[in-house]
Amino acid sequence: MTAGAAVVGCSGGGTGKGRSADELLRDANSTMSVLRSVTIDSKTTGGAGGTSSSHQTTDLKHTCAARTTWTSGAVFEQIRIGDTDYARPNGEYLKAAGHPMTGTQRQSRWVKTPTSAATPGDGLGECTREFASFGKAQQSDPVEVDGTRTIPVQVTDQADKGGTYTFYVAAEGKPYILKVLYKGATLQSTTSFSAFDKPIDVRAPAAADVLDMG
Repeated sequence: MTAGAAVVGCSGGGTGKGRSADELLRDANSTMSVLRSVTIDSKTTGGAGGTSSSHQTTDLKHTCAARTTWTSGAVFEQIRIGDTDYARPNGEYLKAAGHPMTGTQRQSRWVKTPTSAATPGDGLGECTREFASFGKAQQSDPVEVDGTRTIPVQVTDQADKGGTYTFYVAAEGKPYILKVLYKGATLQSTTSFSAFDKPIDVRAPAAADVLDMG
């Protein structure tokens, strides 16, 4: 279950407009799924690598740019354009990964590879994001998120013991998901969505800064 997913659940109460929690999340799911672009900011604590923060701009298809930082000082940057990935890990990231090359050798240069070469655990992420999941949903009283009135919807899933997602769905205008909080037994995360359908400026690095591994 992803922290950015809307939920198609099996319970819930009604809003002032008579919509159940499930209906709210289905509407949010549909709205988020047809976005042409979005900015995603997240922070995770309790993971194996310590606290991490990430910032991504994406067209939710084939073009995106992301930067993830850890409290250890590790940084991993990625640009994906079509079938090409550009990655730039810093020295602390390489050290933690046990890579033989030093940070000085790789810090200032991007490594270019085909997206087909990406493998689980290599740090490379997708530009796409699935806004669909499952669980039992129940809504709470409206609250403001960054000045916007939202309806919080709490979601629990029997497969995730002790874990709870809270989706903050915009109560006025389009039902965007503005924020998702996850609280689990050992892991907690906050994911925020913004800049809906705003133009993104994602470009390949200058050729002089790229090491082509293709």
